[in-house]
Amino acid sequence: MEAKTGGPTVAGEPRSTKSAVLETGAAMTQDFSPLQTACAHLNAFHVYASDPSRVVEANHYCGHLTEDVRQCLLYDRVSPDARLIGIEYMIKPHLYESLPQDERRLWHSHVFEVKSGMLVMPQPSALVPQAAWDKAETEEMAEVVKLYGKVYHLWQVDRGDKLPLGEPQLMTSLTAAEQLPGLEAIMDERDKRFPGCDWRRKREIRKEIEEPEIHPDADYTWKKG
Repeated sequence: MEAKTGGPTVAGEPRSTKSAVLETGAAMTQDFSPLQTACAHLNAFHVYASDPSRVVEANHYCGHLTEDVRQCLLYDRVSPDARLIGIEYMIKPHLYESLPQDERRLWHSHVFEVKSGMLVMPQPSALVPQAAWDKAETEEMAEVVKLYGKVYHLWQVDRGDKLPLGEPQLMTSLTAAEQLPGLEAIMDERDKRFPGCDWRRKREIRKEIEEPEIHPDADYTWKKG
């Protein structure tokens, strides 16, 4: 099994020079404040709640709405022609616990993602010292490990769809390595595309991150059998 991340295949003709000129003008004059709040790039893998054998790599561009709520735009890859494939919301435990049970079952924990090294913040530049980036990333992961996430994918890129077809798909994350055969190979392939990224090293560095207790209603995909 492999995560589908290749170059996008999208319906329609290539962008014209006219479109490029118009977009450049708009970018220079319009207000894009909502997009400017993104302050973190995270990379991880989601599986379909309806079919956990299907895995998709997602690049998260996240910002804070409040100290307790984050929102992320999800893209299939890191490039100007990346497809917007979904959204994720992340909340702190006290907000999660305030939700009704049926709602809580739609959310997943981040403990395995963080502790396994599967969730990474790609290093922005080889010029940033590795030790400094590892320290900053680990501090951020110590916060993310406590959060609960709710994810919907809008574009099933792993099927090769050329447009976002069908209903939004609830996604979840893994809670154990054995849930996805071949996970290590998938992470190895991902790490090759991001300088300084090594999930095995990150797993070792994050051993000291304290694991929070996971609410019994979270990660329902794996608990419902």
